[in-house]
Amino acid sequence: MSNEGVNFNMSGLGDALNAEARAGLVNALKNKLQSLAGDHSDVLESLSPIVRKRVEVLREIQSQHDELEAKFFEERAALEAKYQKLYQPLYAKRYDIVNGLADAEGTANEAAKDQGEEKDAEEKGVPDFWLTAMKNNEVLSDEITERDEGALKYLKDIKWYRVEEPKGFKLEFYFDTNPYFKNTVLTKTYLMIDEDEPILEKAIGTEIEWYPGKCLTQKLLKKKPKKGSKNAKPITKTEECESFFNFFNPPQVPEDDEDIDEDTAEELQNQMEQDYDIGYQQFETRLFHMLCHGLQEKLSREMSLI
Repeated sequence: MSNEGVNFNMSGLGDALNAEARAGLVNALKNKLQSLAGDHSDVLESLSPIVRKRVEVLREIQSQHDELEAKFFEERAALEAKYQKLYQPLYAKRYDIVNGLADAEGTANEAAKDQGEEKDAEEKGVPDFWLTAMKNNEVLSDEITERDEGALKYLKDIKWYRVEEPKGFKLEFYFDTNPYFKNTVLTKTYLMIDEDEPILEKAIGTEIEWYPGKCLTQKLLKKKPKKGSKNAKPITKTEECESFFNFFNPPQVPEDDEDIDEDTAEELQNQMEQDYDIGYQQFETRLFHMLCHGLQEKLSREMSLI
């Protein structure tokens, strides 16, 4: 899918947040836009009558463009919905083959010829299919740590849905029973403000129910007690750490803008842009087109070592 029309633009967020008390991201953006509109009005008043007339004509042209663009978004959404339905049988077939519920035509016979009596020991499906696909995406691979790989081996499917009310999209990650967390499905939902252009309002992720001692987003630090201390036991401290699973705990804009200074707002903007890029650009747009390509590259590398 194209990402035309989905613009994540938070330039000036720091000023907007500092200008409006108790405003969330939505109100901050609205007030920022209104402020810009006021500035443009002042500029218009300073123009000569003939130039002002030309600007009015340009505004009308822009208005006509916006009407066509709105129609484009409407027709594109209908087209996407149509093809999402057409894709479903393919996704279902892919799921069955990857997870060993069905086999590709001809592969069972080939395996029988090659392995003979060892047919019963044949591997089911495509091991580490999703982990391999994600690691072959240069952006996603940077998010995956060695510790994450053990859990991601249990990932058996990823699904993408468009959300209509409120507008946005949703990712669902399906996991086999595993020793890391109780959840069988982890979700990430991106909600958009559908005004003239869709703008990201917020992202919502699943709270992961980690098993004791298995949390991948935190690490336990042990410090030796100071010499002469009565407490001989090591001091333990929990610290946040890098992990792909931080993806399900997205950055949030505080409701009270007094908690945000300009530097914090800029850092928050970067975090939200990166989070949106992973959710939309990498998973929705690119990952599904890289699956077989990435696996083919891996197989080629392994064959070259034989």
